[in-house]
Amino acid sequence: MKDDISQVKSELFAVRIIELYKYLSGSKKEFVLSRQILRSGTSIGANISEAGYAISKKDFLSKKYIALKEAVETLYWLRLLHKTAFLPETEFNSLYKDCQELVKILVAATKSIKTKL
Repeated sequence: MKDDISQVKSELFAVRIIELYKYLSGSKKEFVLSRQILRSGTSIGANISEAGYAISKKDFLSKKYIALKEAVETLYWLRLLHKTAFLPETEFNSLYKDCQELVKILVAATKSIKTKL
């Protein structure tokens, strides 16, 4: 499957989330929230990748919706990490902006796909 912008951006975002997890679990000794954000933040790209090999248009839409839900969940974990002082302002703003961009891309994609069905 040819890389689309959501796939490329979600993979780059997942790498940043993995680095965040290593920082939180290593330096901050935070093990609960860090696992949650690792799971949701890397799941975005996994579901986008799965969508590329969907067995139907409905399956494709479903995978994109799951990726969208995971992105929204990741925004939640980022806000919690920031509000509890595990994530400094600069890093929070950067990660949050990138995740919001993924949400916008996925909202547009799911709307477009849904109208075609």
